[in-house]
Amino acid sequence: MPTVLADTHAHLADPALLPQVSEIVVSAESEGVDHILAVAVDLASSAESVRLAERFPTVWAAVGVHPHEATSFNAEVLDQLRELANHPKVVAIGEIGLDYYRNLAPATVQQVVFADQLALAASLGMPVVVHNREATADVLRFIGHVDRPADLVSRAGVLHCFSEGYEVAQEAIRLGFYISFAGNLTYRRADALRSVAAALPIERLLIETDSPHLAPMPRRGQVNYPSNVYLVARQLADVRGISYEMAANETSANARRLFRWT
Repeated sequence: MPTVLADTHAHLADPALLPQVSEIVVSAESEGVDHILAVAVDLASSAESVRLAERFPTVWAAVGVHPHEATSFNAEVLDQLRELANHPKVVAIGEIGLDYYRNLAPATVQQVVFADQLALAASLGMPVVVHNREATADVLRFIGHVDRPADLVSRAGVLHCFSEGYEVAQEAIRLGFYISFAGNLTYRRADALRSVAAALPIERLLIETDSPHLAPMPRRGQVNYPSNVYLVARQLADVRGISYEMAANETSANARRLFRWT
């Protein structure tokens, strides 16, 4: 069985990546990455992510408004996101969530925008890609109160770039979420996070790059690319005591179950 990788979170529409996107996708494919989820932060990047998904067979799209951009959200944006989400290569609503660390939008505004997009995803039968920074209690409260159709109960979404403890991960899994680890899993001071990655059920784990951010060791501080996701898979394999091939293939299969991509 060939080893395959899925990068479940890459900002291909980001200005740091978009001008070289063809080379970036080809480079990822050469590392065995056969699926990349192009994740949006606002309406413009949502539309661009869909265009990239149309352009490249290995790219799929998520559309949504990031909490940093919450003040740009309104009813018209919601309608346009709904229209974009009808595209056959859109598989999730995201990146959405709450960020109380940078607070680039008021918390109350973030919460309204998060709730509206959770409702949008449920109405479309789509999972969500959730951002959480210093807002864990509220994130869990919001994702736990969504009225999901039966189809979404076991695949409600993913907490991306996970950095919390075991109990938070367990609660998210109970709510139907997957847990995704990024380059921060490889950092020298991430022993606690590696312990979480080692203890969780492997069938609920994903890997990602969060490109162009969070380049894994030994490339920390550089621009990150989807081709680097193999370094996250290697770290996950190491902490779980399994082969690299198993870590790559299991997380890829998990992504296929969550996003239902082909």
